[in-house]
Amino acid sequence: MKIIIIGAGIGGASAGIALRRLGHDVEIYEQVTENRPVGAAISVWPNGVKVLNWLGLGPQTAALGGRMEYMSYREAFTGETMCRFSMDPVTERMGQRPYPIARAELQAMLMDAFGEKEIRFGKRMAGLEQDERSVTVTFADGTTAVGDVLIAADGAKSLARSYVVGAELERRYAGYVNFNGLVEADPSIAPPDQWTLWVGEGKRVSVMPVGGGRFYFFFDVVEPPGLPYERGSARETLAGHFAGWAPPVQRLISVLDPATTNRVEIFDLDPFHTWVRGRVALLGDAAHNTTPDIGQGGCSALEDTVMLERAFATTTISVPDTLVRYAAARTQRAGDLVLWARRRAELMHGSDPAQTEAWYASLRDEDGTNVLRGIIGNMVDNPLG
Repeated sequence: MKIIIIGAGIGGASAGIALRRLGHDVEIYEQVTENRPVGAAISVWPNGVKVLNWLGLGPQTAALGGRMEYMSYREAFTGETMCRFSMDPVTERMGQRPYPIARAELQAMLMDAFGEKEIRFGKRMAGLEQDERSVTVTFADGTTAVGDVLIAADGAKSLARSYVVGAELERRYAGYVNFNGLVEADPSIAPPDQWTLWVGEGKRVSVMPVGGGRFYFFFDVVEPPGLPYERGSARETLAGHFAGWAPPVQRLISVLDPATTNRVEIFDLDPFHTWVRGRVALLGDAAHNTTPDIGQGGCSALEDTVMLERAFATTTISVPDTLVRYAAARTQRAGDLVLWARRRAELMHGSDPAQTEAWYASLRDEDGTNVLRGIIGNMVDNPLG
């Protein structure tokens, strides 16, 4: 069977690896001209790492991942430790440790496993159509590709989504902007084996260890969408937003590289259950665009891959039937994760200031039980257990 995949991101590349090992002829088309991931790094929680292990990429994943032994919340202005606890319960409960990974390196690993030279770059989808036997995708350069199946992993702004759903779905602004990047791990900022978060005023600053002796950092700023921003001005912008915050935060601002710091307006999409139209199916952000507040966006795309491969490996009635079974196994859980992340975003970013202040107060009495229960709860129903 010939399977066309649109998008070579985490979801598209992992699906390509999985479907090819079933013996299918898989072609991946990607609109960018080279590997340019959005965002500096990604939290690959145990449910996501298990999928990478299952794809045969366990040792490579472990080599790229940071060792996140502890988690700590700190008060924004004083830097006082509000709580600190071991991440061991996550590993023990799930049977796998989490790995924060630089996104470009994760993407390169997946592309290499599929065969990067076989990915058709510079191919932006412009339209698609299908009949009872095949599906045809037309690209902006006028070329076409014909296959038995099309898996649309074309991201949060998916063109295929409106074709599948039959309407244009409007993404929802989550109320904040995320600045992110990579810096050398620095003990004067935070312990290099710890996920550290400073919280206050409905804002967050975080550093998380990734491979290569680096921190993945992010700053969350509550502001309206569409504000003008000059790339390269991150240091000045963040110094204004976080004036008076603790010395480690000021140190982080002083050492980040403004030229490589990303600024991303955060959106999500109301959950929907129409992921399939005939021989076309959605996967990843195209199907369940979420905020990053529970770190499950990429992991959810990896879960899609498991259920997609399982559907193709075990069902034989027809291509549309197989795709419907894949979607039926995924839409509820993926939609739940979107809504859980949305509620978390509202709590952490001050949608209800009283609730956010109450959360800050609760962190001072936290021994890890409640935080870890939430993290584990995001993963317990994943398809690999």
